Amino acid sequence: MRKASRLSLYSALWLASAIFSLPLLLMLSGSLKTTEQLARNPYRLWPENIRWENYPVALESMPLLRYLGNTLILCTGCVIGTTLSCALIAYGLSRVRWGGRKYLFALVVGSMLLPWHVTMIPRFVLISELGLYNSFWAIIGPTFLGDAFFIFLLRQFFLTLPEELFEAGRLDGLSHFGLFWKILIPLSKPAIATVALFQFVQTWNDFSGPLLYLNDPQKFPLAYGLERFVSSYGDQTHLLLAASVLFTLPIVVLFFLAQRTFIDGISTTGIKN
Repeated sequence: MRKASRLSLYSALWLASAIFSLPLLLMLSGSLKTTEQLARNPYRLWPENIRWENYPVALESMPLLRYLGNTLILCTGCVIGTTLSCALIAYGLSRVRWGGRKYLFALVVGSMLLPWHVTMIPRFVLISELGLYNSFWAIIGPTFLGDAFFIFLLRQFFLTLPEELFEAGRLDGLSHFGLFWKILIPLSKPAIATVALFQFVQTWNDFSGPLLYLNDPQKFPLAYGLERFVSSYGDQTHLLLAASVLFTLPIVVLFFLAQRTFIDGISTTGIKN
């Protein structure tokens, strides 16, 4: 019975994996076809004639390296700003005793109900008044002010850490910054890595931010560059799929690299004897 239940579970997992992988396989297959092959049979996984030259043509059709460099600058800055600010705020809301912290935390959580479109115009006016418009800091700067969801995520994780460790640190004369840097950060690597990866993917896929705050084509990231590619080569589906594969590939690689980090980090988190 145990083997039968395990076989059923594995079969269900394989079936679910195949269903969720099908769109990616169709995108990869379509990027190696011609427009005629896609029009004749778009759901055939194996192309009749594999056309690897679709990728060089797609690369030549847009300045991919410039878009990639801009995207990496934005992702790096946003990840640093988000992890640093959210960890500090979450520490203050979870490990520092002061009056009103519960009300402030409730206000932070309540701000998650506001859609991005509500604050879009005020943020645009503020960024323009600060002289940050059409610069990377227009997108990176706000991440140093924290994000409600990530603050909530980190605070809940920080509350699970043993209080005895922080009491021992206080007895050793550690300040709040010492407690934060020497005790909390080493024990919170899985949560911080999760926030960093979520922010990286969010910035990588961000289209509205660059569309609103940037107007210099030399500063466009990949998401906005891909939209311009669609506008210029929308009728050439095979090139569009090849560009989409190039856009998606780094995220897929990052997922496989971070998967083991998540598992190792979570399994080794806590107090070691």
